[in-house]
Amino acid sequence: MSETATFELQGMRCAACAAAIERAIAKVPGVESCQVNFALEQAVVTHKETINLETIQKAVEGAGYQANPLAKAGKCPQTEQTRDSAPKQEQFKRKLTVGVALSSILFFGSLPMMVGLHLPYFPNWLHHPWLQWLLATPVQFWCGAEFYQGAWKSVKTRHATMDTLVVLGTSAAYFYSVVVTLLPQWLTSQGLAANVYFEAAAVVITLILLGRFLESRARKETSQAIRKLMGLQPQVAQVKRGGEWQTVAVAELQTGEVVRVRPGEKIPVDGRVVAGKSSVDESLVTGESLPVSKTVNDLVIGATLNKSGSLDIEATKLGQDSVLAQIIQLVQQAQASKAPIQQFADQITRWFVPAVMAVAIAAFLIWWLTTGNITLAVLTLVEVLIIACPCALGLATPTSVMVGTGKGAEYGVLIKEAQSLEMAEKLTAIVLDKTGTVTEGKPSVTDFLTPQNLSNAETLQLIQLAASLEHYSEHPLAEAVVNYGQSQEVKFLEIEDFEAIAGCGVQGKFDGDWLRIGTAKWLTRVGLDCTELQGQAQQLEQQQKTVIWFSINNEVKALLAIADALKPASAQVIQQLKKLGLSVYLLTGDNQATAEAIAADLGIRHVLAEVRPDQKAEQIKALQQQGQIVAMVGDGINDAPALAQADVGIAIGTGTDVAIAASDITLISGDLQGILTAIQLSRATMKNIKQNLFFAFIYNVIGIPIAAGVFYPLFGWLLNPIIAGAAMAFSSVSVVSNALRLRQFSPKGRSN
Repeated sequence: MSETATFELQGMRCAACAAAIERAIAKVPGVESCQVNFALEQAVVTHKETINLETIQKAVEGAGYQANPLAKAGKCPQTEQTRDSAPKQEQFKRKLTVGVALSSILFFGSLPMMVGLHLPYFPNWLHHPWLQWLLATPVQFWCGAEFYQGAWKSVKTRHATMDTLVVLGTSAAYFYSVVVTLLPQWLTSQGLAANVYFEAAAVVITLILLGRFLESRARKETSQAIRKLMGLQPQVAQVKRGGEWQTVAVAELQTGEVVRVRPGEKIPVDGRVVAGKSSVDESLVTGESLPVSKTVNDLVIGATLNKSGSLDIEATKLGQDSVLAQIIQLVQQAQASKAPIQQFADQITRWFVPAVMAVAIAAFLIWWLTTGNITLAVLTLVEVLIIACPCALGLATPTSVMVGTGKGAEYGVLIKEAQSLEMAEKLTAIVLDKTGTVTEGKPSVTDFLTPQNLSNAETLQLIQLAASLEHYSEHPLAEAVVNYGQSQEVKFLEIEDFEAIAGCGVQGKFDGDWLRIGTAKWLTRVGLDCTELQGQAQQLEQQQKTVIWFSINNEVKALLAIADALKPASAQVIQQLKKLGLSVYLLTGDNQATAEAIAADLGIRHVLAEVRPDQKAEQIKALQQQGQIVAMVGDGINDAPALAQADVGIAIGTGTDVAIAASDITLISGDLQGILTAIQLSRATMKNIKQNLFFAFIYNVIGIPIAAGVFYPLFGWLLNPIIAGAAMAFSSVSVVSNALRLRQFSPKGRSN
């Protein structure tokens, strides 16, 4: 058996660190898969249940980092890390403040040299080498201590990271300047420029610290959706204990206790209304803006808002079992997963730092050997090392996934993993199950017809037998027959030898007689004559009603017409799906005539009718074999195989737990407009990811050659190390900022 564990990671500083951790965990015997998310600072590990988590922790420690297992779902890692590392953040801010102050003085003092001008009345003493050395040293070794610690760690673990690049680059500038300060005359005698670059080393370190500070703030914004969801849960509740109403912490509530929720208060638990009547705003959880009426026996969701009346609610689900906790868990799971598009970036990241070091050394050797100018060679070495940024590559995909999945949760669309988000963008066909998906899923009997004119007593007897037989079935149509029997106030009878025949109907014995309810095809196949009521059946089917037949022994006794109202938004959503370029299919077990009548009302051209539950997955597979990329939308237990077979399975959240577990995307509210939201969000997220990857690649592709001095032979122009440092520091910020634009996403064609 396999298990999945999630770890909080500490010490990661760039995408190369994430790759190193991933490789270290993958080497642990028994680990089946590992995904390290640099943006979320998490590792999701699938492993054999025999593995001790401490083994994985030791592997991460061996790579130079720390891993702590997440003990429970619904915990926000970034929030916890922020709380635990407050002293470290304060020290970071102090270092950043000191760095900005000292670097500003160094930069100001070096202005004349940088612009190549003699400025009258300028305090040239600020550029004195010994003063600059004094000011630069605290920045280099105190403000930049974490870079040296990271670089030393990379030496011990034999994998280069961004810290390696920063330390090599700034140290080259710093120690070259030390040599210039101590031996200026010797350098001059060698024909070399005796210029110091203390300001470059200090400003680069400060800019990178500033970039990390801004990046950290921006990355916190990407997890805003999780924090918003966690903030929905009320902390206290009014509970009846010992005959009195008491205020207690929600964490202390027990299943079965009754809580009272007054108008304007949030509902503290998932439960069942036992007294009262009100309207409840569920939009913060389901994305549905219209309040929902609630009365006795209705179910309510914790963290939703009670608007008008007072409700007494019996707690049925608490803690991790609650709907809100499961939503948070699914969002976290999606944010921690990797989209397939990220694999390419990961491969590049693995070799990025060694490749940059090779380019830097090559640039150094080329300029030194061709010009003999050690200053030029050192500058190009420093600039290449500083401008390269693997962080932008590592953040390009996960930041967009974090914002996209969080945004989906705001609209009641839960995306299980990043792969589903990417696949939804590529869909070419969407298959809609009829009952409970495009219809309300609450069928009712509209007609009960018999071949002969029967007395009321005889008709009631047939209704009693039919309802008693269907009472043993869990099919939605069976529920309609049972409800019809209850409305006629019949008493249910004991049925023997009950059997449900998939795609056909049900049968059983009463008082020695065989009772059957099912399709005309099935009854004909077992030897019954269905011609007498065939005309009435066809007329009912043209009215979009489902017809089932009832027989006793070898004689048809009645037919029942069952109607299931279409959801109000179904036709509109289907038109919008067609505008998105998707082929829409209606999938149903109904006969062809009824299915085509319903499809015509919905504007659907492709109909898959008379499909047994066990054939649904085969229909999806057949479409895939035609080259279609297929989404399946369903809500029932019999939809689970088809949902699993589809490229993207979309479950209606009001359906069964089995269907939701088998799906890739869940629509919490059951609103079909969530399908539009999911597809549009997928397209917007993938577009954003591609933009981020383009920015990250183009930045390095253009920046590294410029830093290596490609323009120097043509124009005599060399990139200033300070500019290189600024570009490197803000490249990651630009990628995260672009991802944050997804927070402005709003689905088109959505009506509330």
